[in-house]
Amino acid sequence: MLKTAKLTLLLYLYSSYTPMSEDILINVTPFETRVALVEQGQVQELHVERSIQRGYVGNIYLGKVVRVLPGMQSAFIEIGLERAAFIHVADLRQNRKERIEGTPPTPIEKLLFEGQSLIVQVTKDPIGTKGARLSTQISIAGRMLVYLPYDPHIGVSQKIDDEACRQRLKERVQQLAGTEEGGFIVRTQAEIATDEELQTDCLYLKKLWGIILQRLKTQGSPSTLYTELHLHQRILRDVASPSTDKIIVDSRMVFQQMKEWAEVYTPALVDKIHHHSGSRPLFDTVRAEEEIQRALSRRVDLKSGGYLIIDQTEALTTVDVNTGGYVGGRNFGDTIFKTNLEATVAIARQLRLRNLGGIIILDFIDMENPEHRESVLDELRNAVAKDRTRITISGFSQLGLVEMTRKRTRESLSNLLCEPCPTCQSRGSVLTARSVCYEILREILREARQFNPKEFRILASQDVVDLFLEEESQHLAQTGDFIGKPISLEVDAMYSQEQYDIILF
Repeated sequence: MLKTAKLTLLLYLYSSYTPMSEDILINVTPFETRVALVEQGQVQELHVERSIQRGYVGNIYLGKVVRVLPGMQSAFIEIGLERAAFIHVADLRQNRKERIEGTPPTPIEKLLFEGQSLIVQVTKDPIGTKGARLSTQISIAGRMLVYLPYDPHIGVSQKIDDEACRQRLKERVQQLAGTEEGGFIVRTQAEIATDEELQTDCLYLKKLWGIILQRLKTQGSPSTLYTELHLHQRILRDVASPSTDKIIVDSRMVFQQMKEWAEVYTPALVDKIHHHSGSRPLFDTVRAEEEIQRALSRRVDLKSGGYLIIDQTEALTTVDVNTGGYVGGRNFGDTIFKTNLEATVAIARQLRLRNLGGIIILDFIDMENPEHRESVLDELRNAVAKDRTRITISGFSQLGLVEMTRKRTRESLSNLLCEPCPTCQSRGSVLTARSVCYEILREILREARQFNPKEFRILASQDVVDLFLEEESQHLAQTGDFIGKPISLEVDAMYSQEQYDIILF
């Protein structure tokens, strides 16, 4: 009984997922727009859009098939980007019925041929060496609804879990849509929308589709038929919600654009949009710049003294939970449990902040108590509930790891802001100065067999030269005696620890 009471108390202390107000801060410069979603004074999400690196998700193109790969049941489509985009047989709308019924899809070689033109939409941005991923199941997002021009289907967002509410929304949208072609997906914002707002959204989306069809008649492939909204407009459409308290933007021009856009499409948000004219930079008011720097670090410190280590690779992301300096009370099991509970909140925040996607492996500290394991899983599910990106959690594996996935549609924050390290070549480590010394000595021995110079001169970093002058001086002298040539040293301040040159005189 005492254990159950203690467990309930711990869960109460670490649960903080009641609805809360939020602020949206928008920092605009001529070269990029940055958005910080702030809850209770803490940055939860970061969005970055650079003027020369705008994302492609949502864009609609008239593409041309350049290659069909029956063995992979996929094809490459030229849409005018740097690399050809990619489409899988499952993303062709002709196979939608087969997907629903669970029957085998029609092979891609029977649906596509080289040189064919078709309307496609980007569902995933190019990531790393991979081209954009496409679908022919076109969808155009509005504030309340998503229009499906090729699919006569009315669906409701899975985040609306009240079955009676889902049915009411479905019937309302069905009446508004009438018998015209196409269908809709009802978004979460529609839960509190009036019929007039739904009707406005419906008419806007159908008008937009009509414009796309007109462009289709006059443009050849490949060409752009529709470009997604700018980031500050998408924030009003997709991110701002009834719980949003203020939307603050530091550009007078963008402030006016957002006001005008909101008056037409999101009237409820007009009074929430404010212009920041203070002398202090907008992002400095919530320490967003510091949060960006921390979001690029491997280590995330927890308030208890524990910490997370986050490693991102192309295949997956791993999160390792450690107790660190946290010793807790006399019961080591409770110490572990408290650290893991705290880690769930931090992990959920880091996934949003860093925009980590794909396969994610969580290595919590081992817990022997089954109740503790289930409680940590429940807390993790609660923590990710506010995430707008689709997440699945598979629970603890036989190895004690939690496996989960988070839908990846755009580059992570680190991939967007960083590039591979030229010093370590993305290894995450460099050779020690001693290892470099021995590599240089081996190279001198190799060169001495082929050439007969008067002298060898080593150009290297300060640390390597210092080691040669101190601890490795004997080995350097022995090498010189062995080849019968003098070896001199010279520091090049521009060299990294692994860089060196051997000059023959």
